Amino acid sequence: MRLLPRSTPGPSGVSSRAIGALVDRLEAWSECHSIMVARHGHVIAEGWWAPYSADRPHLLYSLTKSFTSIAAGLTIADGLLALDDRVVDVLPDHVPADISEQGRRITVHHLLSMTSGHDTDSLEEAWRLEPGDLVKGFLRVPFPEPEGTRHAYDNATTFVLARMVERVTGRGLPELLDERLFTPMGVDHAEWDRVASGAAFGFHGLHLRTEVIAAFGQLLLNGGRWGDRQLVPREWVELATRRHIETQPEEDGSGDSDYLRGYGYQFWMSRHGYHGDGAFGQRCLVIPAHDLVVAITGGDGQRQETVDAIWECLLPGIDQPDSTADDEILADRLRRLSFAPVPGSADPGRSAKARLDASAEASALPDGTTVIVDPIDGGWLVRFGSLFDVEVGHAEWRESSPLGRPIVATGGWQDDTFVAELYVVTTPHRVRLVVDASAGTAVATWNTVPLTGPNLVLHVRSPLMTRPDVA
Repeated sequence: MRLLPRSTPGPSGVSSRAIGALVDRLEAWSECHSIMVARHGHVIAEGWWAPYSADRPHLLYSLTKSFTSIAAGLTIADGLLALDDRVVDVLPDHVPADISEQGRRITVHHLLSMTSGHDTDSLEEAWRLEPGDLVKGFLRVPFPEPEGTRHAYDNATTFVLARMVERVTGRGLPELLDERLFTPMGVDHAEWDRVASGAAFGFHGLHLRTEVIAAFGQLLLNGGRWGDRQLVPREWVELATRRHIETQPEEDGSGDSDYLRGYGYQFWMSRHGYHGDGAFGQRCLVIPAHDLVVAITGGDGQRQETVDAIWECLLPGIDQPDSTADDEILADRLRRLSFAPVPGSADPGRSAKARLDASAEASALPDGTTVIVDPIDGGWLVRFGSLFDVEVGHAEWRESSPLGRPIVATGGWQDDTFVAELYVVTTPHRVRLVVDASAGTAVATWNTVPLTGPNLVLHVRSPLMTRPDVA
């Protein structure tokens, strides 16, 4: 279902050549999975690099935080929560016996702005201190800075915020956002990864289609209004997307320029507007001065480079439309975006059996796993011991969902070596399988290791459930 109307760059006053230059830059500098550009409320350019596609949700990582901010805003507007409400009052059953005086003072405002007084991400330490209660662990991590004085990017703050919203509303975060945001917008599917207890992470784990990301940006650009309904109070959108605290450079004094502009309530300020941001390239950029939204999903960590590309390639093309022919050339290019299938021969009569070596860096499967490659119609069936089976296409994409989430794979024989790319296609990640048939050995390694751990089995289950160990 389409959420936003369509137009073309020219009638919307945008250079299609500028959008093409942006795509050039993204392809040269990063691994981009999708892009959508909207101006004046209309999608004017959209494309997915196959096997990624318009109908698939994509893991947003920390872009999820911006949606949790909206949930908090709705709860505050309902009078169920206030910015000065304290964690210890809303979640008294999660308060450690030895809590510090500063821990007692932490409020919703401090959580939203990540100014609790931690000087680094507290998540790992909080989990170590309290393996069964991350809220309690967060309150036990020492606070070296006074609350409200320093921003430190801190995943645990958003986890605690999500639990406060759930406590006062009596609703799970996914159910609340479904009822108040997604369903009224026409979003029919929002999937959430969850911690072992079943609760949504809050700071990570939301899967949405690219158009939903763009529609979310448009909702913010419209001041929380969707069609004839005010879904989010305008006052909250304005409050959440303005600067509340300065952001800090790295210890060596360096830093990315669009991440040193200040932090709002789970939104980053930018040189132009503001944005939500997730690991490995998940972004929703809102540029009010140009009535512009850009949604991007990706598979690497080129954070500042991607934002630079938008400023340097796209913005100079605003109010500089090109010809209808240029618009058609761009649209044709965007329709044909694709990653290249793995080169190699089909060798349809050939099978292989190997033992997986997990000593390789970023290994995705346990050491000693038996890997069997058998030819099937137009490709292969790859068996990973008793864990799961995956279908692999030759010169094409082949999809299977062995444990609930889809894997899209392509492969080929290269002399005595079978090579396959396994795209965990609702995430930024993929696994490269290399089977040396003559040696009887195999390796399976991530392009980028998921922040929730390297075990591939975990990431092809739906829903993913794990301890909240995202770094």
